[in-house]
Amino acid sequence: MIITVGNTKGGVGKTTLAVNLAIARAMQGRDVWLVDADRQGTAQTAIGIRAEAGQEPGIACATYPDGPTLRAQVLQQKGKFEDVIIDAGGRDSTALRAALVLSDILLVPFQPRSYDVWALDHIAALVDEARSVRDGLRALAILNCADPGETSSDNLEAAAAVADVPQFEYLPTPIRRRKAFANAAGAGLSVLEQKPADRKAVEELRALVDALR
Repeated sequence: MIITVGNTKGGVGKTTLAVNLAIARAMQGRDVWLVDADRQGTAQTAIGIRAEAGQEPGIACATYPDGPTLRAQVLQQKGKFEDVIIDAGGRDSTALRAALVLSDILLVPFQPRSYDVWALDHIAALVDEARSVRDGLRALAILNCADPGETSSDNLEAAAAVADVPQFEYLPTPIRRRKAFANAAGAGLSVLEQKPADRKAVEELRALVDALR
C-alpha cells in the first residue's frame, strides 16, 4: 500500500503524522519505506536520529523532493515493501503531484482553522487531476492538532466543512494537539514507543492505523 500524507497548506503536522504512522506500521511487523518528498528533509532527519540511537524496528527512508525522481524510484522499489509512506511538502509541487498518481491513499491532515479548511479546495483540485490519470485514489481528510475535548465547536465545524468538498472522505479519528506527538517524532520515535507513554496519544494513533488498515 502506498500512502501519501500531504497538503498544499504548510504547518498542518504532515511530517509528525507520517513519521508516527510509518513507525506504527513497522511495529506491526510490516516492511515500511518512508519517503521524504519535502525539501526541508525533516522526516529524513527524524529517522536519522532514530538510526543513530539504534532504535528498533529500523525504518528505511529516502529523500526525493523532485517529482520525476520520486516517481521513478517508487515505481522501481515499491515491490520491496509492504507499505510506502510518502511525506509530501506543504505546497503544490512536482513531488506531491507525482505522489498522488502513485498512491492508494492520500491522507490530508488539516487543523480546525479557517485557512486550513479553505486549503482543502486546492488539494481537491489536485486529487481530481490524479484521478483522471489513475483510478482508485482514496482521499481521506483527518483533523490533526485538533482542539482537546470531544465537543470543541472548532473541531465540529471543521469536520462538517469536509462534507462540502466531495473529493474527500472525513476520517473520524482525530489526532489532538498533544506535545507527545511532536516530541516523539523529534526523537525519531512514535508515541507508541515514547516513555512515559501518553495513553490518549497512543489510543489516537492506534485508531488511525486501524482505520487505514
